[in-house]
Amino acid sequence: MNLRDLKYLIAVAETEHFGHAAAQCYVSQPTLSGQIKKLEEELGVTIFERTNRSVSITPFGVEIVKHAKLILEQADVIRQLAQAQRDPMAGALRVGAIPTVSPYLVPLILMPLKTLYPQMRLVLSEEITDMLTQRLLDHQIDVAILATAVKEPELEVMPLFEEPFWLAHPRDHALYDKEDISRRDLSRLDLLLLADGHCLTNQVMDVCRIKEGKMDDEMADLRAASLETLLQLVGAGFGCTLVPALAVRGTWTTDSGIIARKLSLKDAYRRVQFVYRKTFPRKQALHALADVIRNQLPNTVKALNE
Repeated sequence: MNLRDLKYLIAVAETEHFGHAAAQCYVSQPTLSGQIKKLEEELGVTIFERTNRSVSITPFGVEIVKHAKLILEQADVIRQLAQAQRDPMAGALRVGAIPTVSPYLVPLILMPLKTLYPQMRLVLSEEITDMLTQRLLDHQIDVAILATAVKEPELEVMPLFEEPFWLAHPRDHALYDKEDISRRDLSRLDLLLLADGHCLTNQVMDVCRIKEGKMDDEMADLRAASLETLLQLVGAGFGCTLVPALAVRGTWTTDSGIIARKLSLKDAYRRVQFVYRKTFPRKQALHALADVIRNQLPNTVKALNE
């Protein structure tokens, strides 16, 4: 049994005519009929009932044809994968990104990527760090855009950029008239944070030198699932937060009651990177995507070379 025989089988089932099936497969009728007969003998069953005037498929043949179509479909998938391997810039590239990067970075790169590599198709997903790491290990995605270090020996890292943190506070906040924001100022903030599981939460607390147990109970209860919700709380006067530089390009910076200020502290930034399996075969595609990202970054962040 081979893929060619399965194609003949499906053609006869669809046309219910050996001559028409042979023409569809670009072979002679005796050749096709002979291969179908050999397949039936190999399986020890009758797939088609033949008379001088008609061909009909048996109930068992219906089941065989159903599986034959699945097999040919999967064979086509294998061919597509092989094509992508021969041309690393072609085909799907499954990219996962954390929620505090994806909505601000992806719009910057989609059109340039399409222009440079029209055969590459990004398949995007957005999840927190732990879930993306596990999906990488499970081969469900090809690369993750993360802002934390990874320890799994199966994974490799490619630096992308350093992203400074900016302070976002209400317009009527006490820090409004202060020219330079110090570490002491940050440690006294009425700090709003994302819900547990977001890497940005721990990064912001580290920069502000605030420990989980030291937070005000009321502020600890005001956890948001997204950065956009967090900023709405800031605009409503509930507190302050730190936002990564790419997010400063959002619409919230105008007419939202929020003041965004760059911090001059040396360690007030995070490092964003590609994380991927060491065995991933299309590293050329990852390097190409990384270059597009670095070239499209605004001047508020610092691109990192490998």
